[in-house]
Amino acid sequence: MSGSIILTTFNARYTHTSIALRYLYANLHELQNDAHIMEFVINENIQTIAEKILAKNPRIVAVSTYIWNASDVKELIDTIKKVSPNTIVVLGGPEVSYFPIRVDFKNADYIVQGAGEKAFYELCGQILKGRAPKERIIKAARQNIKEIGLAYKYYTDEDIAHRYIYVEASRGCPFECEFCLSSIDERIEYFDTAKLLEEFETLWQRGARNFKFIDRTFNLNMKVANELLDFFLAKEPPYLLHFEVIPDSFPPRLKEKLKLFPPASLQLEVGIQTLNEEVAARINRNIDIEKIRQNVAFLENETHAHMHLDLIVGLPGESVESFGKNLNELCRLTKSEIQVGILKKLSGTTLARHDEEYGMIYSDTPPYDILQNNLISFGQMQKLKRFARFWDIAYNSGNFKETITLLWPNGDVFGAFYGFSEWIYEQTDSTWQISLNRFAKLLFEYLTKELKLDAQKVADFIVGDIARVEGRSLPAFLKEYASHIPEQHTKEGSKFGKRQQLWAK
Repeated sequence: MSGSIILTTFNARYTHTSIALRYLYANLHELQNDAHIMEFVINENIQTIAEKILAKNPRIVAVSTYIWNASDVKELIDTIKKVSPNTIVVLGGPEVSYFPIRVDFKNADYIVQGAGEKAFYELCGQILKGRAPKERIIKAARQNIKEIGLAYKYYTDEDIAHRYIYVEASRGCPFECEFCLSSIDERIEYFDTAKLLEEFETLWQRGARNFKFIDRTFNLNMKVANELLDFFLAKEPPYLLHFEVIPDSFPPRLKEKLKLFPPASLQLEVGIQTLNEEVAARINRNIDIEKIRQNVAFLENETHAHMHLDLIVGLPGESVESFGKNLNELCRLTKSEIQVGILKKLSGTTLARHDEEYGMIYSDTPPYDILQNNLISFGQMQKLKRFARFWDIAYNSGNFKETITLLWPNGDVFGAFYGFSEWIYEQTDSTWQISLNRFAKLLFEYLTKELKLDAQKVADFIVGDIARVEGRSLPAFLKEYASHIPEQHTKEGSKFGKRQQLWAK
């Protein structure tokens, strides 16, 4: 039995790490000595990546496949099979775990569907022993997650120093939201918490301070949630934790613990998606509006947590006006980030049942986003996608935290920002590669020329926003209008990401 195994993927950016590859590696047992993890970033040169992989002379190349890297994965495996046809290519991950598989991965020798730690190990053993299975699609059997090897010791020192450390206390989700892959398997399983905390302690001793939990519903099991929070509360800051939470489950004991976390240490991704109860019921999402209001207000006013709330554009039966009301309501409740996402039709979900009644039409290529429905035309949907992009640049970035509020003195956030986003696109004909300085000038021009606001007032707001990051240079045009230009200081290294710094101030 000979030949190496390459475990690889394309991450969305360098700071991301693949916990999936490390789980596969952790469960290769006696095959580990011949296995190597090689991570890349989307949009890198594919032929160069293929060259690096094939330089290891692998017998098996396994690629973790997602919605954001599917196109790169296809090009990579096509290249590998052309120049090294005897190399066995195995795909796994969400993008290939459900039918229909919409990217043409015909050059993959095997596709492992489902949680693959055990199934991939068995497949590698069969291939390396010359007993490769005839079946191309391998459906992984359900496994007891308390019996699989944990991934955490396989984060490198470089990972710990420069990248997010992805961790999980559970797998699965009990809810049935139709747009989400997690709704397919309603069973939720928990890892052994004691073993998990031992691993986290080892990571901490090695210097890890960025822990990103990928659990779909962190605050579902209060016993586990409290044990994890207690572990980190006993540690000395600085550190940064990220959890995904459901917005209507914050019992008193959990609230008391969340109050104890210092600024810039806790980030909560709060899944709202819609505040329209009729729309939510249509996609099997149970929401309690009053609890959502109470809990968001609690997090906003009584904790130092940085929130990231999610809203979706294009849900079946939700109009532009309804989405606008959702956004306005959230902006009244919180000043935190509000991520405007575009509905995607993922294989394996049940969204297709709404296609005919609501005229749902989606792209056939990743990320399979909605193009139009019976309430939002294609042209209008394009405008909303640009709205989402500019909202992220102007609002969620925190770069213009105070200045941006000048757009909506009457409280109609959606209407005001929609007008602004339309105007920006008229000026730039682009939603990408707009520098901070250029965006600052666009914002200044819109506020002073279109909304007729006082130039000095606007300039002072922009100066205040930009100066919140040490070492950041002020756009030259502001000097003509601002009443005061603060002294610039040399930028010092920070233990947090820039966005966390901005929202913490």
